[in-house]
Amino acid sequence: MKIQFIEDGNFTSWLRLLLIVLGITFAAIAVECNLPIFWARVLLLSGFAIALVGGMTSRAKLLHIKPFENSYKKVRKSYETKSDEERKS
Repeated sequence: MKIQFIEDGNFTSWLRLLLIVLGITFAAIAVECNLPIFWARVLLLSGFAIALVGGMTSRAKLLHIKPFENSYKKVRKSYETKSDEERKS
């Protein structure tokens, strides 16, 4: 069984939820645990970044935006003319 990470041009729902929960967990650990200041800052900022990616992909799903789709390649090929094809040969 192959695990799918991208479905219909966006992250799957379980991956989006995992990113949000993981980011919040990293931020909570950085704030609550007694870590050296450098590592606490690194953990806090990486937690915010991970949660941000999860949140933005969730918002993209709600707006039916497909950030990980390859449809631009099809559009680029449709604009090619015969002279472009001859130059490549």
